[in-house]
Amino acid sequence: MEKHKAYFRFYEELNDFLPIGKRKVKFEHHFIDRASVKDMIESLGVPHAEIDLILVNGRAVTFSYKVNYNDEISVYPVFESFDISDVQHLRAKPLRKPKFIVDVHLGSLAKYLRMLGIDTYYK
Repeated sequence: MEKHKAYFRFYEELNDFLPIGKRKVKFEHHFIDRASVKDMIESLGVPHAEIDLILVNGRAVTFSYKVNYNDEISVYPVFESFDISDVQHLRAKPLRKPKFIVDVHLGSLAKYLRMLGIDTYYK
């Protein structure tokens, strides 16, 4: 049986699920049969529920994408500061909405955050 390879790169907190030698670097993953990108990612130890964006050769794909020989796959966690709705195809809505707790000394900041539409708790 012929072995194929794809290249994976995981970003930020997704690296916590990987062995040390595969963290924050592009690495080869060998496979025999084509499988969905979701199955390959989970076989590497990263839960799909933690993923917000997958790029294959620079294009956003869904979990059902079948990995091809020599694909370059970049896997991203939840984006907190950027709106990726134009390229994100994994979910209809973002995984989470950022919220802030502001202490008593930051009342002005709380007011500005609320004016920007950011959920802020201040007491």
